[in-house]
Amino acid sequence: MAKLTDKAKAAASAVGKGAKAATEKTMETAKKVGSGVKVTANKTKNEVAKALDQDGDGSIDSTDIILISLKIPGVRVDREKFLRKELKNHCKPSVIDKAIEENPTAAGIDPVLIEKLVDDTIKFERNAASGISAALGMPGGVAMVATIPADIAQYYGYLLRAAQKMMYLYGFPELEISEDGLNIDTATINSLTICLGIMYGIANANIAIKAMAKALSTGVEKELLKKALTKGTIYPIVKSIAKWFGVRMTKKAFAGFFKKVIPVAGGIIGGGITFASFKPCCNKLRVALKDTKLSNPKYQENEEEEKLYEEIRSGVVIDVEPDELTDVSDNPPEISDEEESES
Repeated sequence: MAKLTDKAKAAASAVGKGAKAATEKTMETAKKVGSGVKVTANKTKNEVAKALDQDGDGSIDSTDIILISLKIPGVRVDREKFLRKELKNHCKPSVIDKAIEENPTAAGIDPVLIEKLVDDTIKFERNAASGISAALGMPGGVAMVATIPADIAQYYGYLLRAAQKMMYLYGFPELEISEDGLNIDTATINSLTICLGIMYGIANANIAIKAMAKALSTGVEKELLKKALTKGTIYPIVKSIAKWFGVRMTKKAFAGFFKKVIPVAGGIIGGGITFASFKPCCNKLRVALKDTKLSNPKYQENEEEEKLYEEIRSGVVIDVEPDELTDVSDNPPEISDEEESES
């Protein structure tokens, strides 16, 4: 019995040593695999960053989002074609012509109709965005990483389509974007940046769009508005929005996404998340656009909006760019119970 016990102890010891060796080998293998995954993830991250950096300035911000999105066919909205299509079953040709020449409000179009058309626009673009996001979000792993910029571009592309359509329904003039989206001036990029800022609740973006609307409604020269957007009084707001998007893209798209080692190609967005977040973003812009001097001639601006308008009209130039953001939330738009139920 003693000999048997000794043999058992020896066997157990051998098994223990073998198990220990196997464990150490497994840990060593896992460590190597982990290092390889980390290197791959970092390499992939750099590739995605390079693909997203459309203006080549070494950083990713709202300008890059706009530039990459406008390259997608159909993102640019032709104002005249859009208004004619939306109004043809509701208004007389003469009314439509005036809406195009001036704007829907000036043409006397019922605000109830405008709100219905805005509803339809948001619903259409939301469904379209959710569809492409769900398709691009199918499992694919690291090999599918090339679709990530496409996922981002198409999601924001549909946001920008919705933004253009709402701007035109609420009285804004045609944005200067070429048919292929490759030729777009800085003032137009910055106008769309303001819209994205409103969609994400960034400080002062609402004030900027309302001051711009008043400038347009009162006949302020186009060049003065362009100056305000590119180097004047609105420019610091644009830079703040661009900087916020840079932080957001880096933190949300890269840190959170690569932490999961890219389980799916479209992990940044995902169909369900797109569907839930799209409408709140659009509604923020809708609220800002529906009550300006272009859409409501009786609108009374507050002191900040009036001050910004006077600076636009006076051609004030800003020499110092903002170094820090103020009162900017990094949280996604909140979804109300009503919107959640619609999802």
